[in-house]
Amino acid sequence: MNLPKTDLDSPWKDVLRAYFPQAMQFFFPNTAALIDWQRPYEFLDKEFQAISREAQVGRRYADQLVKVWLKDGKQRWLLLHVEVQSQSEAEFAERMFTYSIRIFDQFRQVPISLAILCDESLSWRPSGYTADYPDTSLNFRFGMVKLLDWRDQMDELELSDNPFATVVMAHLKVIETKRNIEQRKAWKLRLTRGLYEKGYQRQAVLDLYRFIDWVLVLPRAMEREFWQELQAFEEEKKVTYVTNAERFGFERGMQEGRQEGRQEGRQEGRQEGRQEGRQEGELAFALRLITRRFGVIAPDIEAQIRNLSLNQLEKLGEVLLDFSQPSDLSDWLRSL
Repeated sequence: MNLPKTDLDSPWKDVLRAYFPQAMQFFFPNTAALIDWQRPYEFLDKEFQAISREAQVGRRYADQLVKVWLKDGKQRWLLLHVEVQSQSEAEFAERMFTYSIRIFDQFRQVPISLAILCDESLSWRPSGYTADYPDTSLNFRFGMVKLLDWRDQMDELELSDNPFATVVMAHLKVIETKRNIEQRKAWKLRLTRGLYEKGYQRQAVLDLYRFIDWVLVLPRAMEREFWQELQAFEEEKKVTYVTNAERFGFERGMQEGRQEGRQEGRQEGRQEGRQEGRQEGELAFALRLITRRFGVIAPDIEAQIRNLSLNQLEKLGEVLLDFSQPSDLSDWLRSL
């Protein structure tokens, strides 16, 4: 059975890398206007790994360190941070400052520091880190955008050709549809259909659909309804980008466990083989949902989940959609 993806392999990171210029133009147009997009930009993965190991400042999610050329002919390093935690974090501004200092210390480059905040707090808006003493002062400022600020601009987002308009809509609808799964399914279909209606090429449709699918999680029965409706739409449009490449992708995490159990059941002629396959499937499904919502989970929490019974796993798959933060999962496990 495949292990869940880590947060460093998240669709946020994938879509940022695939459409970096569009991300900059959508979120930070003033900085994007300084960059010479005719010259190649470079993702500095190894360099950032060195920074993040040294910084030791907590969880990082989809961070990108990018070498860009400015229109004035100078090279600059750009740090783009995506904060997806569901609650505000008091040390966030300090963490951004730590990144900047580490980059300057090791590479003698003051980076352009930018943050995309995906949390649900309207009032939490960190944008700098300051210190002030009689003979010393510090005023570190970084660029910041908040996805919630687009919540009243859905019409404009739907009309936008920038792929990150779809990314923002999908993320906002996760928040809006927490208690309305029917509405979530409707928006998942609407956003996916919009990829075709905007005339995106096949690869862009698949890239953006993977993000939509990752964040707008549905119960399995409703996911099947979604696929039936999407397939009908694709047949009407005479295109099958998603259904050919990704059909029933929500079950991929369960397939190996189910197949293994069923093969064992056939080989040994025992009912428990099929039962084990079903349990492995439910486990894979639960871990996939948890990874989508919260990223990497603590080893002790994962161990507890792997020890759940089939009935408990089925129940977990239902209640997960109501969880908004990792502590909700921990509280549920303690209640068993």
